[in-house]
Amino acid sequence: MHLQYKDFEKIMDIGIRLSTERDRNRLLMTILDKGMEITNCDASTLYLYENDELTFKYMKTLSKGVSRGMDGESIDLPPVPMREENVCSYAAIHREVVNIPDVYASSQFDFSGPRQYDNLTGYRTQSQLVVPLANNENELIGVLQLINAMDEKGNVTAFDEQYEIIICALGSMAAIELTNLSYVEALKTQIYSFVEALTTALEERTPYNALHTRNVEKYASLLADYITQLHKEGKCEVAFDPARKEQLMLAALIHDIGKMVVPLSIMNKATRLDKELEKVDARFDLLKALYEIDMLRGRITQEEYEKTIDNLESELAFIHEIDVIGYVDDEAYEHIERLSKKKHINEDGSVLPYLTDRETACLSIRSGTLTVQERKEMENHVVMTSRILDKVQFYKGFSMVPKWVGAHHEYLDGSGYPNHLKGEELDLETRLLTVVDIYDALAATDRPYKKPIPRDKAIEILKSMADKGKVDLRLVEWLDEALRQDEKII
Repeated sequence: MHLQYKDFEKIMDIGIRLSTERDRNRLLMTILDKGMEITNCDASTLYLYENDELTFKYMKTLSKGVSRGMDGESIDLPPVPMREENVCSYAAIHREVVNIPDVYASSQFDFSGPRQYDNLTGYRTQSQLVVPLANNENELIGVLQLINAMDEKGNVTAFDEQYEIIICALGSMAAIELTNLSYVEALKTQIYSFVEALTTALEERTPYNALHTRNVEKYASLLADYITQLHKEGKCEVAFDPARKEQLMLAALIHDIGKMVVPLSIMNKATRLDKELEKVDARFDLLKALYEIDMLRGRITQEEYEKTIDNLESELAFIHEIDVIGYVDDEAYEHIERLSKKKHINEDGSVLPYLTDRETACLSIRSGTLTVQERKEMENHVVMTSRILDKVQFYKGFSMVPKWVGAHHEYLDGSGYPNHLKGEELDLETRLLTVVDIYDALAATDRPYKKPIPRDKAIEILKSMADKGKVDLRLVEWLDEALRQDEKII
């Protein structure tokens, strides 16, 4: 038997496939299938070297219609120990190809296992070609065992020696690619562990929003999977393959990492005044004492004193109410303005205002708990996130993460921040992160300064934002559908 031109074409094709395959399981199956195809054999077994023994990964026998391990299921056969009497172990230990024309006529190795298997299945194991899979550093990856080569008439024959070098080359290429994939996986694991560490630190730093990062990751995953489902059904032109989704998940986990540098006084600000309310309470106690002194010294009457004390208690109750109220309307806003002008004047002319300028600014916040300046500092977390990620050398499979993360507060109409990007400047992943980030901010249950908004109401708010041209309506609708579908599954 001589190698034909088509054999060389096949070998080149295999080399290309091995070098471009990025899925480890598909790569392993390619080794097995192509090894069988090249040698025209009936059966094969692929072992992986794990824990100093050879573990069954895939088994295939064409004549029996047997195919095991292909769907990811484990093969319930004991691993092969690394002992030289086992032909596969021998090949692995010595990094040597073993070609056995007839196992029943060979005394070099212990073939009691194959014979027992033959008795149980009615199969007849005859020829074997056993090839170690070692990378360019001679590290053992596994063993490929090819069984029962077939001639053109379908009769079992010995494996032609000229195929040994081809299968060795196949094994070497595959082992190198497997090693490269292992390096990539190790790099991904390192990046994820780094991100997990930063995320954990951020969660530990503040009791509020502790679940936000995890929720954004969860909703992003849910929405990406739903989009992929729609694509499979022919209802959507985009999809998230494993690599694309993996990159999206990393972006979700790291999207708020810049909050590490936001002052805790802003991060943890639960109400408009937050801890500053204690100072207001203390000042109003002082004001009561000062007005009592005024009364005792005859500067005001008993009636004026009692009226002033009633007014102080009323104003303090108002301050406590405004501190936690959801929205400051015009009437309340004007009341705050009047209150900010009130003050006590001592005999020596010194003045004690009811509210400081800072307290007035905080109470005058229309919605939320942050002043304009505080909100700017909070929004700066996006800039800081980009600065932090600029220092990270991302593996090329994650190269888009900094771009997506740095723009997740941008709006389609350009009214977002920090760079006022809009429309086509924002990738689908960025738009998706924006939608799920806003959804969790609305629906979150761990925000002390607001009550959680029901799902339907949160989606309604997002749709209103979409109508104003700020977020992607398709993504809002798909998120709504994905959440409803998820609820049914649960």
